[in-house]
Amino acid sequence: MIVYPAIDLKDGVCVRLMHGRFDAVTRYDEHPAARLAAFAAEGADWAHIVDLDGAEAGRAAQHALIGELARAVDIRIQCGGGVRSAEDVSALLEAGVERVVVGSLAVSQPETVRGWLERFGADRLTLAIDVKADGDRWIPALKGWTEAAGCDLWQALDQYPEGTARHLLVTDVGRDGALTGPNINLLSEIVRRRPDLKVQASGGVAQLTDLAAAAAAGCDGAIVGRALYEGRFTVAEALEATA
Repeated sequence: MIVYPAIDLKDGVCVRLMHGRFDAVTRYDEHPAARLAAFAAEGADWAHIVDLDGAEAGRAAQHALIGELARAVDIRIQCGGGVRSAEDVSALLEAGVERVVVGSLAVSQPETVRGWLERFGADRLTLAIDVKADGDRWIPALKGWTEAAGCDLWQALDQYPEGTARHLLVTDVGRDGALTGPNINLLSEIVRRRPDLKVQASGGVAQLTDLAAAAAAGCDGAIVGRALYEGRFTVAEALEATA
């Protein structure tokens, strides 16, 4: 399982949000390049970077900085936030990003995103679906988690038949940044229903056993943010736990 240490960028610095709320921001690091280099030095092959300003504004905001990070540090970067056009995808890939994360549009404009998957290749895009519980349903949250989709998670995934997409990142917004553990039941259900997708767990990872549980559920990767910034474990320990 791939461990993706996370860097969430807001105003050019590393932050974390609580439950996806832009008014609940904790600033952790003024120097994202140094943080990214530290992750690489600990053995991380990948990093997950989010342009929170772009996600909130609905347009690219910090893609130039992300390109600088991709060129400065020898690590593969998966990143998104504010990706709204094929030009955004192309610019990030050309800047050195390995895989581009497509969020809201993956749910709201699936036909467009299927075209991007065909154009750029399924290995160069990750569909990111952030969900909130609504009774026993999981409803995708759009536009920086400020709007609810008119469908549930399973209907959204039905828009990507087997063979169209390869990578799927799912965040339980209720657990994001809260250190309450990932939603293993939901992740297991996704893996069971869609074995064709490489699923990345996101939201709530607090301890090494959470990573082991995600791996046991069949996840291909896990995003780790606050737990690393608060010293609950290191990247090296996470890699050892999931080896």
